[in-house]
Amino acid sequence: MLKQIILLVSLTCSTLFSANVLAESISPLPLKQRAEVVDELLQQRVQQLLPELMQQNDIDMWVLISREYNEDPILKTLLPSDWLSARRRTILVIHNPDNGENLETLAIARYNVGEVFKSAWNPEQQPNQWQRLTEVITERNPGSIAIDQSKDFAQADGITATDKALFMAALPDNLKDKIVSAEPLAVSWLEKRIDAEVPYYRNAVKLAHQIIAEGFSSKVVSVGKTTTEDLQWWFRERAAEENLPVWFHPSVSLQRIDDPQPGHPRSTGLTIQPGDLLHVDFGITYLRLNTDTQQHAYVLKEGESDAPDHLKQALTNANQLQDILIKQFKETRSGNDILLAALEEARDKDLEPMIYTHPIGYYGHGSGPTIGMWDKQHAIPGGGEYPLFSNTAYSIELNNKTTFEEKAITIMLEEDAFFDGEGVSYLNGRQQSFHLID
Repeated sequence: MLKQIILLVSLTCSTLFSANVLAESISPLPLKQRAEVVDELLQQRVQQLLPELMQQNDIDMWVLISREYNEDPILKTLLPSDWLSARRRTILVIHNPDNGENLETLAIARYNVGEVFKSAWNPEQQPNQWQRLTEVITERNPGSIAIDQSKDFAQADGITATDKALFMAALPDNLKDKIVSAEPLAVSWLEKRIDAEVPYYRNAVKLAHQIIAEGFSSKVVSVGKTTTEDLQWWFRERAAEENLPVWFHPSVSLQRIDDPQPGHPRSTGLTIQPGDLLHVDFGITYLRLNTDTQQHAYVLKEGESDAPDHLKQALTNANQLQDILIKQFKETRSGNDILLAALEEARDKDLEPMIYTHPIGYYGHGSGPTIGMWDKQHAIPGGGEYPLFSNTAYSIELNNKTTFEEKAITIMLEEDAFFDGEGVSYLNGRQQSFHLID
């Protein structure tokens, strides 16, 4: 089924992005098919990826614990598609025997958790869930027991104080010194993509690009009437029409090039006028994969058929900054090293850069190497020290300021890309020309 769906969506997907032409547009899958894809991808990830990651990080057993509506961010990615939350207290145990046997995926629950995690608890035989968990652990006697606690990565810090206290109280003394942080395993699980996911990720980004192109058109924008706030809510409504959740409220801002007091790029609630440079920040979730995109549109003045040359040069400069940044992506290099090298090269080429690129995947602001923050253009402890690994996705987020005739234009770009270990490729191209609104 998964191969058939991949083929169907791939036949209608182009990886080349054009700002104004939506050739070969696609539609999101029906919800039932989305669920089938999510579940099959989860099974493949557990089978193909987890044994390797556990072995690499020297972790024999991973224990994840959550209560309903207070889910560990990692556990949420392991639930089946029709589980919208944990149930009561959900405990998952992943055991890698590391002796040629298959990975064990168990649920300390009275029922299976989807097709992946098989029930290993009969409350009629053992009423105490914590006691059953310790029995499962003792029977397997792992060398290490990982739980989700982390100082640097919030998504790897999902065990609550209460659940940890109850777990430690139930655990026999001879097992307590085997407890370790699951941080490296948890981050690897979040950031790593398998081959089967990539076509779907391309489609997720294409769907986001399509919605942006539609919003940045005269079909939606009535010049002189539509406000930036109107457009923000249009993007929100349009995504909802396609059953595509947004993971943050869209923002729309503008810059007025010919105004003696140009509008700040982040300003909102202004009526869109000819000559405005519009900017959008928009992200959707599709098949549990998140997108994060920032693009620009130019509102044509009477008699114009294209954006002015100085604006096109500003966009070219921002594209150059993208090229400089992704050239620095080398496996095992830290986020800080990538940032500092890219900033140095960009400044040497007379650009005025700001770089704040981040991992993306199961979460929009994902775990992995932090490559700058908008307010911290320097080495960042913790996430910035984390190394770059292959088969990971990033939101290439940055801006560059271009000054002409004593006026500054800031081009803020954000496009989703994939690092395969050799280089970076955009999942559905990138903006190299403005959307034009007549």
